[in-house]
Amino acid sequence: MRYLITGAAGMLGRDLSIVLAHHDVTALGREDLDITDQDAVHAAVAGHDVVINCAAYTAVDAAETDEDAAYAVNALGPRNLAIAAAAHGAKLIHISTDYVFAGNATEPYAEDTARAPLNAYGRTKAAGEEFVLGEHPRGGFIVRTAWIYGEYGNNFAATMLRLSGSHPTVSVVTDQIGQPTWTRDLAAQLVLLAESDAPAGVYHGTNAGSGSWFDFTRAIFTEAGLDPERVLPTDSASFVRPAPRPAFSVLGHAGWAAAGLPAMRDWREALHEAIQTGAITAPEPTQ
Repeated sequence: MRYLITGAAGMLGRDLSIVLAHHDVTALGREDLDITDQDAVHAAVAGHDVVINCAAYTAVDAAETDEDAAYAVNALGPRNLAIAAAAHGAKLIHISTDYVFAGNATEPYAEDTARAPLNAYGRTKAAGEEFVLGEHPRGGFIVRTAWIYGEYGNNFAATMLRLSGSHPTVSVVTDQIGQPTWTRDLAAQLVLLAESDAPAGVYHGTNAGSGSWFDFTRAIFTEAGLDPERVLPTDSASFVRPAPRPAFSVLGHAGWAAAGLPAMRDWREALHEAIQTGAITAPEPTQ
């Protein structure tokens, strides 16, 4: 089975390359492939059995004033990939987001819940989902994820550990609930999906369980051997940003069971391994 990874230079893309180290893989970053270029996409997809699209415009706040640029990458790019994958007989696994939902639920979002994005970024990702499912209904897979962190690139867990070295305390919101997700776990789940006979459609690729950003940060501190009492509670009103964020981003995982596949493990277990193996590291103590 020959894989094509788009957006391969990003946090998830790099972990995918590691998980697929013993496979036949073409890994293309943004400098190698512009997914908004339809001709380039067709040429790149040719000869591959599975395409995993990790390319995305992820500047959530910037998208509020630059929605056209976000739409090009998050909607038209996946459309190009879906058309090419369908033409070449390849599976397409497209990475999407919890931001396609409004975040006003009280129970985990099911895979078939109607999309209702709050912001421009969410609208562009929702459009990308529609294109993938519409253009490649037999081989298009949507995997929504959320709150990802990993060894490569900027992410919340690394930022909190960096701040722990320069700030006596950190204030973190308690009123946003979601599922911290380690990109190494997500990468392994994507490969499991690619190599299965699971039907095309929507799946939720997040670690199990849930917690607030405050809960996540206290767990990060604890796993790193830092005092979790240094993490102080606050609320979203203290961090006003251009794009509204979903307050509740917990995703349900029934799709995996229906496909005969195991869901991902609990986020606390994944965080423990991520820190213990050095994928997420604390700064050296100051003298």
